[in-house]
Amino acid sequence: MHRSSARFLAAATTAVVLLISAPAQAATSTSPDLNRTALNEAIRLRPSDGAAGAIAEVHKDGQSWRGTDGDLVTGKRIRSDAHFRIGSIAKPMEAVILLQLSAEGRVNLDRSVQHYLPHLLPKKRFKEPITVRQLLNHTSGLPQDFEGAPATTPDQALDRRFDYLTFDQVIRQTLHPKGRPAPGPRFSPGTKQEYNSFGYRIAGKLIEHITGHSYQYEVTERVLKPLRMYETVPHVAGQSTPVPRPYLPGYLPRNNGDLVDVNVQGGLPASMTSTTGDLDRFITGLFDGSLLRPAQAAELFAVPRGIDGKPLPYANESNCNMGPAKGTACFSVGLMYVPLPDGSTLWGKTGSDPGYRSGVFATRDLHRRAVYALGTSSADNQAPAVGLRLAQAAFGE
Repeated sequence: MHRSSARFLAAATTAVVLLISAPAQAATSTSPDLNRTALNEAIRLRPSDGAAGAIAEVHKDGQSWRGTDGDLVTGKRIRSDAHFRIGSIAKPMEAVILLQLSAEGRVNLDRSVQHYLPHLLPKKRFKEPITVRQLLNHTSGLPQDFEGAPATTPDQALDRRFDYLTFDQVIRQTLHPKGRPAPGPRFSPGTKQEYNSFGYRIAGKLIEHITGHSYQYEVTERVLKPLRMYETVPHVAGQSTPVPRPYLPGYLPRNNGDLVDVNVQGGLPASMTSTTGDLDRFITGLFDGSLLRPAQAAELFAVPRGIDGKPLPYANESNCNMGPAKGTACFSVGLMYVPLPDGSTLWGKTGSDPGYRSGVFATRDLHRRAVYALGTSSADNQAPAVGLRLAQAAFGE
């Protein structure tokens, strides 16, 4: 259920970079205004998209556009205020909590996980210290979620969608698996970058350990309430949770090809549903100082560097960057960056849950912002073409 997140993120990152860095397609207007015609065409779903529905909103220098398309499976109209699962867009929220705790003096980003959680990582396998910052900027070298587990069939994935796993359960099943070798480090901490969801499971446990509260409580009090994200709902602990109505439907196929609406799912303590409007409020509040002090906010816009001052190398063939920066780190604490043709940079995050793909990005000055969500109609984990078309129409000029 969760093992596909890293593969999807890597594919989405490369695809977005490729598209936005490419020359812009011919537009219907030479004005710097939002190209609404191009955006309306971009969100129109094609049979090859592997998507049943789409929602998006774009903001550019005070102008706004919102659009929807689908549901191609049932023919029902999708509302612009529909809810959806946000997947790893929750990771920046986890990062915010730990950055706030850092500002409060309750956690030191340069202290090790072994210091705060001394019995979590087996000492015989994980001999080098892993800092809290390395958890958050994907340089920990930790194994991936459930590393080494056999691949699941479509039917198995569908049947498991109701499972709810605590942070402890994910950690135990990853580090102490039954019936297969236990994983060790993928590389020495701080020497490379590789997108790693497992580090954020440990980060979630660390939040609960330090605060004495559930992750759901902390994210609600520290992020959702201050930003008035009233349509964003953490999953109920220990239960399968439906996406609130109105919702964007997401479908997955069974082995025989039949599509199943995966509205109800279990997930993790960090799992959430949201809307494009709430995610726009989140990235706005993240960048405008509503959530973080300047010293902590700077962590959002700094990719990890080596002792030579250069960005760390990315660990595998799913490169973060293209062009001159190909093969180097593109993730900061909680976010990823994408360069635009005009020299500016988008910062944000993509997300993936069974049946759902989403993303939220903005320039640091917030003059350009975009949020999208897709309900899938296939098991393909690659970046959906509609998300790439929206990126081009929104920021490709």
